[in-house]
Amino acid sequence: MAKVKKQPRPKALPPKGFRDYFGPEVEEREAMLDQIAEVYKLYGFDALESSAVETVEALGKFLPDVDRPNEGVFAWQEEESDWLALRYDLTAPLARVYAQFRNDLPTPYRRYAMGPVWRNEKPGPGRFRQFYQCDADTVGAPSVAADAEICAMLADTLETVGIPRGDYQIRINNRKVLNGVLEAMGMEDDGIRANVLRTIDKFDKVGAAGVRELLGEGRLDASGAYIDGVGLKDYQVEPVLDFLTAKSDVPSITIDNLANAVGTSQVGMQGVKELDEIGSSLNSLGYSRDRINIDPSVVRGLGYYTGPVYEAELTFEIKDDKGRPRQFGSVAGGGRYDDLVKRFTGQEVPATGVSIGVDRLLAALRMKGRMESKARGPVIVTVMDRDRMASYQSMVGELRAAGIRAEVYLGNPKNFGNQLKYADKRESPIAIIEGSDEAERGVVQVKDLILGAKIAETATHEEWKDQPAQKEIARSDLVAEIRKMLSDG
Repeated sequence: MAKVKKQPRPKALPPKGFRDYFGPEVEEREAMLDQIAEVYKLYGFDALESSAVETVEALGKFLPDVDRPNEGVFAWQEEESDWLALRYDLTAPLARVYAQFRNDLPTPYRRYAMGPVWRNEKPGPGRFRQFYQCDADTVGAPSVAADAEICAMLADTLETVGIPRGDYQIRINNRKVLNGVLEAMGMEDDGIRANVLRTIDKFDKVGAAGVRELLGEGRLDASGAYIDGVGLKDYQVEPVLDFLTAKSDVPSITIDNLANAVGTSQVGMQGVKELDEIGSSLNSLGYSRDRINIDPSVVRGLGYYTGPVYEAELTFEIKDDKGRPRQFGSVAGGGRYDDLVKRFTGQEVPATGVSIGVDRLLAALRMKGRMESKARGPVIVTVMDRDRMASYQSMVGELRAAGIRAEVYLGNPKNFGNQLKYADKRESPIAIIEGSDEAERGVVQVKDLILGAKIAETATHEEWKDQPAQKEIARSDLVAEIRKMLSDG
């Protein structure tokens, strides 16, 4: 008889590009999302929780840099039926929801959504295939006042979660202005237009001179490698440089410079006018240039956005992997996408919105030390006598009824030291001890674990005796004493 091959044990690892989140991380995220939701609600936005699974057909062809949604999402086919996929963002589901319920929803419809999204892309350092997004969108508002409001709300959101003025900048551009520049260049070839837009996106890194070289014959990069250029003539390059260098400290001059860059392009002039209107709206709302500013170098979603686009960057310095200083970079972006709902309805529906990268924003707050201290673990009621479990359960019941997080140790109580080690791992602030002697006398011992750890780090033996971290209290005073110890700590 053939020997049965033993099945190998599964590896205790998540799939590549995925990770697990433990208590403090989850609580930090929830706390930040609660703060963001309060700002969104203040602006009149309602919550929407849409399905995590959509049909591939509903997702459409808007996934960046791929030809078919199946190439960038986690998709599967129902038996001889539709292809389904995990959502890759929160905007495509919104378009489907609005198209489905448009007769029941108010117009404009203002919604916010928060939750995980999934991208079937190659993972890398800090780049995961599941991550959280936090979106706010206005559907059905053609006025760019809606775009200005989104930018104002984004500024308020960043400040609310702990990014002060001076540490962020929200930059605004308009895809119509970009299209006007391309018209002024005489660009009709879609491939060349895409190359030009990608080159524009490198302006922050290589500057005007670098863009000129990349739009022309090419340039040597920092490593000495030669990068081929787009191959444009000098007269074609000039409108791009006029556009990229249009930014001025005086907003009205920026607008005039952009008007010169688009020349006679009607769509370009429409974009310039919209930027001027956004600037006026923000000025009326009291948002100065140090918070929100027009910046022609912003390029987002080559085939997605139809009008104003915006990006929130954190401007404080961090160190890269090699210890070199650099800015933290983008944590949010969005813009106007007037064609997305049209896929379902056949009619153009104006829409604009923003998406915050939750994990990046959390990382920035941690880096700046602006997250609140880690949540404390529960008060631990230790077990000195198995037969007295009912008494221990009574204690935690009283503490929980008073709103104090508490639990009974449910492991093997034989080794009391292991119970305290467990409390340390849980980062518990207090341990409660009641043996038969304490029970007879109507008292309990309470051990301040945080104070005990501090004393153990620095105190001499004599100091330890003078500052005991453990004391005896009346059993009837348990709740009041624990509440006082927690508030003092």
